[in-house]
Amino acid sequence: MLVAKGRVALLASPMIWFSGLLDAGVQLADLSPSILVDASFLPHSRLRDPADRVVAATARALGYRIMTRDRPLLDYAAAGHVQAIAC
Repeated sequence: MLVAKGRVALLASPMIWFSGLLDAGVQLADLSPSILVDASFLPHSRLRDPADRVVAATARALGYRIMTRDRPLLDYAAAGHVQAIAC
C-alpha cells in the first residue's frame, strides 16, 4: 500500500522485492481462521487498521515480535499486549 500510495520507493517492483525477502529466508505465517477471528477480539485494542489487527493477532498467537514504526502497533505493544521493536 505504501508503494502504491507513493509513500515508499523501491528499486524493484513490489513482487520482486517480496520474492527477495522469501529467498533470503523470511517465512510467511499461516493465517488460520482462529488468528483472523482473534483479530476482531484483541484485548484493549484501539487498532483501527484491519491489517494492524491481523499483525497483532498473528504475533500474539505465534509468539512473534513485531518490527515496525507504526505508532498504533507500538502503542499496543507498550501496553503489554504484544512484543515489538521500533525501527
